Amino acid sequence: MAALFGARVRRLRTAAGLTQAELGARTHVVSTRITQIERASGARPTLALARALDTALGADDLLVDLWPYVYREAFPDWSRKFITLAERAVSVREYAAHLVPGLLQTEAYARAVLSVGVTLSGDEQLEERVSARMARQQRLGSPDAPELWVVLDEAVLKRPIGGDDVMRAQLGRLVDAAAERHIKMQVLPFAQGEHDAMGGSLTVLTLPDGSEVAYTEGAHNGQLVEDPAEVERFSLAYDRLRADALPTIMSLDMIRSAMEGCHREANVPSRSERRRLAQEQLQQSGGRQLRGGRRRVHGGRSRS
Repeated sequence: MAALFGARVRRLRTAAGLTQAELGARTHVVSTRITQIERASGARPTLALARALDTALGADDLLVDLWPYVYREAFPDWSRKFITLAERAVSVREYAAHLVPGLLQTEAYARAVLSVGVTLSGDEQLEERVSARMARQQRLGSPDAPELWVVLDEAVLKRPIGGDDVMRAQLGRLVDAAAERHIKMQVLPFAQGEHDAMGGSLTVLTLPDGSEVAYTEGAHNGQLVEDPAEVERFSLAYDRLRADALPTIMSLDMIRSAMEGCHREANVPSRSERRRLAQEQLQQSGGRQLRGGRRRVHGGRSRS
C-alpha cells in the first residue's frame, strides 16, 4: 500500500507539472521526503502530510482515503491480517470485556481510549490512530455491512471512559446502534459470575466462504487463531457467553440505565464543591465556616 500511495503521488505530481522540490515546498517538507514517499522508502507518511498532499495536488481526498491502508502496514502481521479479514467478514461476533468495541466507539471515546497507550509518541500519532479507527467503522453503514453481534461485559457500561459527558454520548451511540437491523447487542451482567472468556476480549469472524477465524485480545497483545479445531472452541465459548447474557431488550434497558446514571453523576457536585456551597449557605445564615467537619453557631457551642 505504501508503494501504491507513492505511485499515486508521483502520477498526480507529474500531471500537475510539479517537481519534487516544488511539491515539498507546498506541503512544508524537504524534497527528499517526497522522494521517499514516491519510492515507498523511509518513514510512512503521516495523516497530516497525506492531507497536505491531497490539497496541494487537488486529489479530492484520494490520498487521505488511501492513508489508513498505508498506516495499517505498521501493525504486527497478525493484527494486520485480522483487520483485513474483518473487512471481508459477513458476520462478526464479539465479546467485549473492558471497552466498547472499536466498530461502535464514538470519536471522543476512541480518543480517550487510544490516548492511554504506552507506545503513543504524541498528539499527531493519536489523531492518526483515531482517524484509522473511525475509517474502519464506515463498513457498518455500507451495503455489504456484516451482521454484528456484540456481548458487552457489564464492566464496559460502568467504567466512565473520558468522563461523564463522553461516556453518556458513547452509551447513546450503543442505543442507536442496537436499533439497526444488522446489529444485535447483549450485556453479560456481573451476577453471571465466571465464564470461559474471563480476562480478555474475543471476536469470531465468519468469512464469505463460510470459514471462521477467531481473535483474542488482552491489554497489550492479541492472537489470531485460524486452526479450525481451536476456532471451534472459541466459537463455542462465545455461544455460551451469548446464552448467559441478558436478552436484547433487557440489555438495552441496562444500557439506558447506565446512560441515565452518567447524567445523574454529571449533575452531582464534587465533594469540594459541596463543601464550598455548604460554607456559603452557612455564612448567609449567620454562621461561620466549616472546619474539620464541625460548625460554629452564633450564641451557641460547637456541634458535630
